[in-house]
Amino acid sequence: MGVSNGDIPPNVVATGFSVIAGSLVLGIGILRLGWLVDLISITSLSAFMTGSAITIGASQLPSLLGITSFSNRDAAYRVIVNTLRHLREAKLDAIIGLTALSFLYFIRYTLTKAAARWPSHKRVIFFLNTMRTVFVIILFTMVSWMINKDRMEQPAIRVLGVIPRGFECIGVPQIPSSIFSGLCSHLPAAVIVMIVEHIAISKSFGRVNNYTVDPSQEMVAIGMANLLGTFFGAYSSTGSFSRTAIQSKAGVRTPASGLVSATVVLLATYFLTAVFFYIPNAVLAAVIIHAVGDLITPPSTIRQFWRVSPLEVFIFFIGVFLSIFAQIEDGLYATVGISALVLLYRILKARGRFLGQVKVHSVLGEHVLGDNHRQLVGRYGTFEEPAESAARNIFLPLDHDDGSNPEVELGNPYPGIFIYRFSEGLNYPSANFALEYLTSYIYSHTRRTTPERFERKGDRPWSSPGQPPSGKSRAESSHERKPTLKAVILDFSSVNNADITSVQRLIDVRNVLDVYAAPDVVDWHFACINNRWTKRALAAGGFGTPTPPQAGLPHRWKSIFSVAEIGGKDSAAAVAEANTIKQEPSVIEYRPGDEEAVQAVASVESWEEGDGVPMPGSPAEKLGESPKPAHRRKGVIISGLAYPLFHIDLTSAVQSAIANVEARLEVESSL
Repeated sequence: MGVSNGDIPPNVVATGFSVIAGSLVLGIGILRLGWLVDLISITSLSAFMTGSAITIGASQLPSLLGITSFSNRDAAYRVIVNTLRHLREAKLDAIIGLTALSFLYFIRYTLTKAAARWPSHKRVIFFLNTMRTVFVIILFTMVSWMINKDRMEQPAIRVLGVIPRGFECIGVPQIPSSIFSGLCSHLPAAVIVMIVEHIAISKSFGRVNNYTVDPSQEMVAIGMANLLGTFFGAYSSTGSFSRTAIQSKAGVRTPASGLVSATVVLLATYFLTAVFFYIPNAVLAAVIIHAVGDLITPPSTIRQFWRVSPLEVFIFFIGVFLSIFAQIEDGLYATVGISALVLLYRILKARGRFLGQVKVHSVLGEHVLGDNHRQLVGRYGTFEEPAESAARNIFLPLDHDDGSNPEVELGNPYPGIFIYRFSEGLNYPSANFALEYLTSYIYSHTRRTTPERFERKGDRPWSSPGQPPSGKSRAESSHERKPTLKAVILDFSSVNNADITSVQRLIDVRNVLDVYAAPDVVDWHFACINNRWTKRALAAGGFGTPTPPQAGLPHRWKSIFSVAEIGGKDSAAAVAEANTIKQEPSVIEYRPGDEEAVQAVASVESWEEGDGVPMPGSPAEKLGESPKPAHRRKGVIISGLAYPLFHIDLTSAVQSAIANVEARLEVESSL
């Protein structure tokens, strides 16, 4: 391609690259696609910055040592190896460069210690520290002038040389179309760097100064800056962390600071170019190496990465390795791709966990707490009635993979009832694996309600073990002691959306387990649904309402509702603050389709000892409560009125599942 062969001037290539990259970023911002920046993980960014810093630092080694016998555009490892091979060719530039580099680090170390020693002068010391680069350049430029002033034709130290004065390329950029195809392979990495670096800087200072950042708006700003800059011969650019930090420390609060910076740059461009002539190349290399050294991820950060996610540390080193031994873009693409594959694998292989139930108390010292931290209801371990009534049920994974105390003994709330929590949501990539694990676990911990029977031996599927022989083994008798499947409770706290595939997989599993448990009925309870569209999707799939018993068995469905109190001085908040009224839960029964019962539970009233009596026709009288003094409080049902199998939490789901399993058993035993 012409670009690589030198047919097109480098400044034209850089300007064309700025136009293309700026246009892409501007388009992303105009389309409000700023959320795309969230697809780049910190691991990928850290690996890219570290690899870039090492590559840039390696490319400056020949200039730092005054070696010119090989190209510094090769891969980082090649430049380092070639530099070591040609160390004997180092000139006086090496002394200047290494001295300048050491001086830069010495100034920073000294002023950092001084700021800690004299905190009252921290602001002044900070600005002195930021001026160290200017000081070193001025100092060694004077040294270079003293050495080279009489040796202009053959300088002892390589210098920057003649710098054009002012803007010589103002106007519409003339970009040949032949460079676009050659730049396409570099665009993704450039766009990612421009976006991520700028957004990272803006968000970090937004947190410091308490303002929010709109990524799309920032992308519009980056794109316009790169497009407009090409009319003045500028290269592609993005935000600078060091310049932003200096402006923040200086008290800059508005974009007007850009006018001041632009004025200084213009003055330097038109009136100080003669001074730039004697700047040593070795000193510039030292400044660049010193600057990019701060971009290398420190060992403390890598150690923190290891503590958070060891797998991502390997991804980080893969990115750095490829950046050094191949190209910087290769390391960026590899880390982004591997991170995406890891995320996809976790979604695909998210199987969820089965939960067990355990009673817990909130204990402060030796006392059991009630509804709030000020209400002490008794001593823990004394089995006093108030203390025991303050216990509550929680649900933990049976395998303790969440890090809970393995000494906690978890129990199944009822034989044949299973509680299953999805760990990574429920959508089309994860539905198959998660629900397969659900069914296999149920099969291994239950037995069929009725044995499979076939009219002919040839009707038995090849995968079915068939009827066992007449002599029972120990394993067979153990299998017979397993319960039959009664109900499945699904915890949807991690499910934000249910798509068509996931709902269809749920329907398929329900059909399979219905056959497995026939003629019994399997109730499917859903707890902690946090999205109305998820409820709508489940309801469309036939979930949320009780399944009628087979063989025409009568059954009166028991619906347990979660009721929230409302109303003034009798509200739950007022009662808790006064700490005088103890609330009793109520179980409300109704037949599906019983409009009278639905109207009764639509306006729930709870009653306790007080000044009144249950009103005629109220739910209290319908539930058979004996007339007694009452303290009336109004309440509303939180959820589950139309779909009684959708519960607000796991406790109500477990209570409902057990109540209805026992109700069916009572009906069957009475027949």
